[in-house]
Amino acid sequence: MAPTISPKAVLIDLAGVLHTGDDALPGAVRALDRLRASGLPLRFLTNTTRTPSTILFAKLQRMGFTLAASEIQTAALAARTLVRSRGLRPLWLIHPDIAAEMGENDPEPNVVVLGDMGTHFTYPILNHAFRLLMEGLPLMAMARNRYFMEPDGLSLDMGAFVAGLEYSAGITAEITGKPAPAFFNAALAELGIAPAQAVLIGDDLSDDIGGAQAAGIPGILVRTGKFRAGDDAHPDIRPAAIYDDFTAVVDALLG
Repeated sequence: MAPTISPKAVLIDLAGVLHTGDDALPGAVRALDRLRASGLPLRFLTNTTRTPSTILFAKLQRMGFTLAASEIQTAALAARTLVRSRGLRPLWLIHPDIAAEMGENDPEPNVVVLGDMGTHFTYPILNHAFRLLMEGLPLMAMARNRYFMEPDGLSLDMGAFVAGLEYSAGITAEITGKPAPAFFNAALAELGIAPAQAVLIGDDLSDDIGGAQAAGIPGILVRTGKFRAGDDAHPDIRPAAIYDDFTAVVDALLG
């Protein structure tokens, strides 16, 4: 039996928890409606860096989810905020779909910002980034996830490209999305909630659960999305609770 958890706010991962691709996971729409009706403040945290936040919001609405655009926090927007707040001149290595949301590339960049380019990753693009890093530019990465679940199976995520550039250039990237503590703390600051008073629901043991716990937030793991056999018995990352899916988590939270 999972321990009793009574949070004052709920942080929810999107892909793998509420939906896969363009389809809501079974029972997730109704479960979110029940959770929202409870009055608990909600935030949706996602490392998705291929889809503009406006399109993501519309996509979730089409699936039947009730939420506000302001409740969605993306790793891409976190990177944009950080770049602007520091007055940096970025070279955006990103998927074309989010280019308008991020802004223009600077002709004389002083930071390389990497997102998930998907099929647009090429050797020339990565080698250009490598050469800039070797000249001393820092690397900012929106995430370092290993893989994610698509309708036809697991797909390679951008973490492999982050790790490759780190290895070749001998540097460490600054991560703007999960599992960076600042990403979780930004959501909590908006809600005015202390870490121990919130809970995060995710399908990624490392970036969701491990990242949340490093920020002082209890993490609940669901056995959907990218969950793999053995994640519920990891020697180092111990979720506060583990449930089969989002519906089961909501049932437990609301009693």
